[in-house]
Amino acid sequence: MKIRQLCVPAIVLAVLVLLSGMVWAQEEIKVGAVQPITGRFAFAGVNINAGLEDALMMANEDGGINGKKIKYIMEDGQYQLDVAIAAFKRIMTRDNPLVMYGESTGLGKAMSPDIKDRLKILYSSTSFSSELANPADNPFIFVPGPTYADMFGVLLKYIAKENPKAKVAFFYSDTEFGKDPIEAARVMTKKLGLELVAEEVAQVGAVDVTSQVLDLKRKNPDFVIFQGFVVAPITSVIKQCRDFGMKTQFMGTFWGASKMVLENLGPVAEGYLAVNPYMYWWNDDVPMIKKIKAYTAKTHPKVTYRDNSYMQGFMTGLIFIECMKRADKAGQLNGLGLVKALESLKDFDSGGLSAPFTNKDNKFPVARVWKANVEKQIFEPASDWMTVE
Repeated sequence: MKIRQLCVPAIVLAVLVLLSGMVWAQEEIKVGAVQPITGRFAFAGVNINAGLEDALMMANEDGGINGKKIKYIMEDGQYQLDVAIAAFKRIMTRDNPLVMYGESTGLGKAMSPDIKDRLKILYSSTSFSSELANPADNPFIFVPGPTYADMFGVLLKYIAKENPKAKVAFFYSDTEFGKDPIEAARVMTKKLGLELVAEEVAQVGAVDVTSQVLDLKRKNPDFVIFQGFVVAPITSVIKQCRDFGMKTQFMGTFWGASKMVLENLGPVAEGYLAVNPYMYWWNDDVPMIKKIKAYTAKTHPKVTYRDNSYMQGFMTGLIFIECMKRADKAGQLNGLGLVKALESLKDFDSGGLSAPFTNKDNKFPVARVWKANVEKQIFEPASDWMTVE
């Protein structure tokens, strides 16, 4: 009899522990990610992953999603589509997250039918692809800023203001990434009354760009816009053009707006312009930059700098968090509820990390043009925030 009396409290305690564990599981929101931690995009992937994770963990410190804790689950996709797809499917099967982040345009396109028809999760990625920011085809997918086409629009509007009759050339990679905004950019160039005099195409990391540079010399554009590259062959193109005495002004989109690009360009970065929708690590007067720096000093004391790719991951995290909070408050913490929350974003305040974000077709088409300061090795604003209609 005494043995039975002793067993009953133990059983009750075990049940309570089990139930409390079940309640905790219900209060935990999972965010999954496939990041390019290794492979040829790792230089950015490590930073993107850090930015996304920091945003989510900082939210946890501030109370999570209305009291619910966020659990971040990440696997390395190696910037290889087959590896990334396998990692994506593994996370979905094992963890069933409410939100997912992807490492590339290719992964987003590959998984978009499943995301729309079966999984119904909120999804974003490293990509600024125009095709992914299409609510009719991809209602659950958003781009955390302007698309590549929007970025070209910002640069072209800047050019038209500086030189209304300017001759323009596009220099892009022979990849999906490179070609993505070109058709829209042709239309925008014509609409603004600018003259498109050349389109040069090269492989990512190309070493020999002699023929492209000679063609640029013949056409002598006032501005050249790079797309689909990170470093090579941008440095070679600019140096060779300068050797020919060309006064052309060179420009880049988001992946050409990093400090790493300035470091590789060296003195020839003089006059280089790039479009970026986010503020930089060195913009100390921005409230969110101050918050990021304080959190970094506390949790990663050896880290002294975060690149613009970190800011992209962080901004995506802020959008995820806001959507989850709104959906949860509405009692719709599911895919459809998250889409409604995304659609409702208007003048979203990111603490100054960017201009106020308003959703337009599952993207946020606002950015500014930045100019290289060669002496300081930083980018400084060359324009106000610009919106592409």
